[in-house]
Amino acid sequence: MAWNEPGNNDKDPWKNKGGKNQGPPDLDELLNDLGKKVSGIFGGKGGGSSSGGSTPSGKSFSSIGISLVLIIALVVYAFSGFYTIKEAEKGIVLRFGQYAGTVDPGINWKWTFIDRIIPVDMQSTREMQASGFMLTQDENVVRVEMQIQYRVVDARNFIFSVTNADDSLSQSLDSALRYVVGHAEMDDILTSGREQIRQSVWQELDKIIEPYNLGLIIVDVNFKDARPPNEVKDAFDDAIAAQEDEVRFLREAEAYARGIEPRARGRVKRMEQEAIAYKGRTILDAEGEVARFEKILPEYQAAPEVTRQRLYLSTMEKVYSNTSKIMVDVEGGNNMLYLPLDKIMQQHSTPQNATPQSYKQPQQQPSNNTSPSSSSGRNDRFNSGRN
Repeated sequence: MAWNEPGNNDKDPWKNKGGKNQGPPDLDELLNDLGKKVSGIFGGKGGGSSSGGSTPSGKSFSSIGISLVLIIALVVYAFSGFYTIKEAEKGIVLRFGQYAGTVDPGINWKWTFIDRIIPVDMQSTREMQASGFMLTQDENVVRVEMQIQYRVVDARNFIFSVTNADDSLSQSLDSALRYVVGHAEMDDILTSGREQIRQSVWQELDKIIEPYNLGLIIVDVNFKDARPPNEVKDAFDDAIAAQEDEVRFLREAEAYARGIEPRARGRVKRMEQEAIAYKGRTILDAEGEVARFEKILPEYQAAPEVTRQRLYLSTMEKVYSNTSKIMVDVEGGNNMLYLPLDKIMQQHSTPQNATPQSYKQPQQQPSNNTSPSSSSGRNDRFNSGRN
């Protein structure tokens, strides 16, 4: 049976042991007791109170509670205003949505619910790419891909100059790239003109973003890739290979020219030196001949016949000294006697036990008109003339 059913009054939980009827605790009494305890802590005097009406202690409790709440709120508000700006950043302060200044890295304080802080990275290098199919000056289609690196230098301009600085820079890069590619030929873009294209894109991009004051600076521009459409890629690869071969052949020719030219100059110099030496030797020989002739001339004038005969014999001696074959003319006959001195000398120079098979001594058939006496007489006259 429940405690609150009729006839079950002895089981009422709010009755004390003495049997007196005690109802649920009054909320006012609880608050008054709490106020007394608090006022006792702060040195206040607690007074009696009844279950009905307000008391001075209740009023003091309300004022103290409000003060505590205000103090706690102020402390929380004060601590909530502290914030930190990283070393590589700067903070943009907005007060009621309006620019109020810039704060440096470190611990700072702001008015909570009044100020708003926008951190901006000032030291990191950011990257951005642009690519697409573009039409060149010679009406060819080429796909170009380029990448830029930039850094923020003015936080206020970066935030407030345009709606979105990164988006504006991306559109400016695409515009500059298409302008430069549209004024260049395809061969230059694919081969030797890549560096010039890169520099031109950089300069054109700086011109485009300068009036907008984006608060950033372009650090570098990288030409990543340039290729023709896939439909004609094989043909362009062959053309590029041919151009590379041309450059290689030119380099080889230049290297050959640099190697052959010094050798040719050396040969020319040597020939010049030899010619100069030959000239000097010829002049000296001629001068020697002239000097010898000048010495012989007085003797010739004194005895012309003897001098003429001596010159003839001297000349013939020089001529016959260069040959090993002697032809002897037989006086009064039509035949000549041949003396094979070269074969005789060769025979004497070979060993005695080795006889050359190819040598056969010619058989001379003297003429009927030839006699030893006539031959010896001619030789005697030749020897007497030499003496």
